[in-house]
Amino acid sequence: MPSLTKQLTMASSSTLFCLSALLVLASWQATAYDPSPLQDFCIADMKAPVRVNGFACKDPMAATPEDFFNAAMLDQPRDTKASKVRSNVTNINVINFPGLNTLGISLARIDYGPLGVNTPHIHPRATELLTVLEGTLYLGFVTSNPNRLFSKIVKKGDVFVFPKAMIHFQMNLAHDKPAAALSSLSSQNPGVISIANAVFGSKPPISDDVLATAFQVEKDLIHWLQSQFWENNNY
Repeated sequence: MPSLTKQLTMASSSTLFCLSALLVLASWQATAYDPSPLQDFCIADMKAPVRVNGFACKDPMAATPEDFFNAAMLDQPRDTKASKVRSNVTNINVINFPGLNTLGISLARIDYGPLGVNTPHIHPRATELLTVLEGTLYLGFVTSNPNRLFSKIVKKGDVFVFPKAMIHFQMNLAHDKPAAALSSLSSQNPGVISIANAVFGSKPPISDDVLATAFQVEKDLIHWLQSQFWENNNY
């Protein structure tokens, strides 16, 4: 039978191992989203030559109330007529609101014209919580394999969540009325990858052999689809 000293040593080693494992798990969870800030705030210095995962901070003693304010006018509808998909997204993130730097949050207003669509896309760095401001939307997201669709029709005042990095979309169901929504995102800079634009409008283009095989269609159709996105390189 092991001595008491050896038993205590073995117990201590086991405890240290468990604590180490918990710390590793905690560290992994902490890096799953924007890092936690280490100070009260960090107003982004957009002119700083320093390149970090985010933006360098300006001197906090030089901060003013204006650094925490953005006259976004998110109560006002945006024009959707110029868009081929009849929607318009107004982003409020660290790029146009430096005060959000390190705070792990951003906003977007989405306006939909009649039958307007916010086409399938992902936010690689954020979960999105969408609140319907006006109208009726058909929306949903698709999971990773197996590709299961979770969709729902939502109305004014309803809330729907899109998990981080899942392909998702929204569509205004009204033929004659606009709709609007406000999205909160769990990153200061969530990013967006529009699926169709990325696949058919990348520069340089993805090989037509790859796309024809992936979509099981003729190359002529791939060339036509690419031409739709290369014409304007956006929606």
